[in-house]
Amino acid sequence: MTQSSPVVSSPAPLAKPEVIVFDLGKVLVDFDYGLAARKFAQTSKLPLPEIHQIITKPEILFRYETGHLTRKQFYDAICAATGYCGPLEVFGEFFSDIFTPIPEMIDLHAELRANGFATFIFSNTNDLAIQHIRKNFPFFANFDGYILSYEHGSMKPDRHLYEVVEKITGRKGSKILYLDDRQENIEAGQARQWQTVLQENPAKTRAALKKLGLV
Repeated sequence: MTQSSPVVSSPAPLAKPEVIVFDLGKVLVDFDYGLAARKFAQTSKLPLPEIHQIITKPEILFRYETGHLTRKQFYDAICAATGYCGPLEVFGEFFSDIFTPIPEMIDLHAELRANGFATFIFSNTNDLAIQHIRKNFPFFANFDGYILSYEHGSMKPDRHLYEVVEKITGRKGSKILYLDDRQENIEAGQARQWQTVLQENPAKTRAALKKLGLV
C-alpha cells in the first residue's frame, strides 16, 4: 500500500475590502513646513531654522492637532514664540499654504471611486490645513467621510482614532484597506486585522492595489 503525499494548502487570499481609507499628508498631498517658516521669517527677528523648529514643535502642534488648542490659542502660542505680529487671517494663510497635490494618487483615488469603492480620509491634521485643502483641492470633496484628529481628541496611532474609523465606515478587520506613509500607523491598522498598504511612492501603491484586484 503506497502512502499518499500530504496535501499542503495555501493560505486563503484575503477578500476584497469594502472601504478604502486614505491618509492625507504624503499620500494624497505633499507638504513642506519650510514654506510657512520662510513667510514667518519675513516679519520675525529669529533665524529661519529656529522658526521652522518652533512651528513644528511637537508639544504645540500635537495639542493643536488633537483639538486641545483652538486656532486662536495656537496663533497666540506661535506669535509669542516667533515674534510674528500679523493678523490671524494672514497667519492662517502662511501656516496652511504648504501643500502640493500628488497627482498620481489623486488619479488613483478617482479610479477606485469609479470602480465603486467607498473611500474615507483618516488624518492627523488641524482645522487650518483642512480649511485650506477644502478650498484649494477639489478632489477632497469626493470622499464618503473624514476622520480628522483635531475633531476626535487623539492622533494616530492612538487606538481610539482607529475605533472611530470603524464606527464611521461601519466596517472592521479585512473589510478595511488602509493607505498611510508611516509604518507605526500601518502597524496599528494591522493589529486590528485591516488590510494595509505602506505608501512609499505612487507606483508601488498602484502595484499593490492592482495585485489586490482593485484597479
